[in-house]
Amino acid sequence: MANIDALFRLDGRVAVITGGAGLLGYQHAATIAGLGGQVVLLDINAEGLAVNAARLREETGAAVMTQVADITELAQVEVAGAEVLKQYGRVDVLINNAARNPKVESSADKDFSRLENFPWEQWQLDLNVGLGGAFNCAKVFGAQMATQGGGVIVNIASDLGVIAPDQRLYRQEGRAPELQPVKPVTYSVVKHGLIGLTKYLATYWCEQGVRCNALSPGGVYAGQNGVFVSKLAQLIPLGRMAEADEYRGAIAFLCSDASSYMNGSNLVIDGGRSTW
Repeated sequence: MANIDALFRLDGRVAVITGGAGLLGYQHAATIAGLGGQVVLLDINAEGLAVNAARLREETGAAVMTQVADITELAQVEVAGAEVLKQYGRVDVLINNAARNPKVESSADKDFSRLENFPWEQWQLDLNVGLGGAFNCAKVFGAQMATQGGGVIVNIASDLGVIAPDQRLYRQEGRAPELQPVKPVTYSVVKHGLIGLTKYLATYWCEQGVRCNALSPGGVYAGQNGVFVSKLAQLIPLGRMAEADEYRGAIAFLCSDASSYMNGSNLVIDGGRSTW
């Protein structure tokens, strides 16, 4: 029987994390580094990358590689992939974490978050990043894993990839029904799509030893409006939003040999919200 602690170790493994400049990007990276893995942070936001990389070096002592790239552009992902291979010679983990959480501006007489008014350009941009970017990164880094004989892809979906958004959370007193803000359609479409992509990838390179699973987190508390937080907490059996570091255990499991027989699954960790 394998040693339980050893199952979770990632010593010598190289993990590419997209959306590496973000809140959860940092948490995923800290998990990988803490288990002995080599972290590569990839994002279009150079300033945010520098901040997260510096924080990781200070808090974990790990070496961190950063790559600035627009994941909607395949050529830029290919360049980033070549740099990673030049530095480390392999890729063992890809965490497709990059996403847009669309904030759609509205006018006095029209709310553009609503489906009837949602801009086509916004639809394209959100899907290009959330789904197109994951596709491009899987295309480059997944193919490398298949060539080298194994690896792990983790797609970060959402509880809203499993259930529909409860639009009551966004309702504002005193506004007409047609002016009520809603969770934009693209967020749900992207997260549902990532779960579909997960299932596709799980069987595509499985003979070459590449596994793919999804993680569907619930909402993470990051200083949101108190009224919104209170409303959302009432929809969650545990009665609260997640803390940013509460998905570290799931990432450790999904990226390591601890989940070696898990493939094509969606791990939902949402405080029980999707059970109601």
